Amino acid sequence: MARSLEQISDMMQQIDFCMLVSRAQDGSLAGRPMSNNQQVAYEGTSYYFTSDDTRMVEDIGRDASVGLTYRTPTGADGQPGTFIHVEAEARLVRDKNSFREHWVPDLERWFQQGIDTPGLVLIEAQARRIHYWAGEDEGEVPLPGPTG
Repeated sequence: MARSLEQISDMMQQIDFCMLVSRAQDGSLAGRPMSNNQQVAYEGTSYYFTSDDTRMVEDIGRDASVGLTYRTPTGADGQPGTFIHVEAEARLVRDKNSFREHWVPDLERWFQQGIDTPGLVLIEAQARRIHYWAGEDEGEVPLPGPTG
């Protein structure tokens, strides 16, 4: 039986960083690590802060399809942990009220002026499909209603 979105959210509570993959202008795939800003009550949408002058923002502006890959820590028994891959539709948000809603103080390490940092952008990634692999258990997570 497939795991629920709530079960996947529980697994993701152990994970702060993922790899966000976008499609570059030449058609190649470009990946970079991104923090989920400690927002782990995952309900199908994740949020990532970045700067407007990044290649990732340019990529998403051209093609909103992104991939997010997460991995839980290796277990005490040496098992590789759980792998989660989210296929998502990204949206670039430049609204300070949205920034405020998703901001955590640790982000000031990268954005020293907080939500007033010039060129700050919030990437909102809405899941279209979620796959997981946990040892012998693997499947696709059913998502509620139509997305997008």
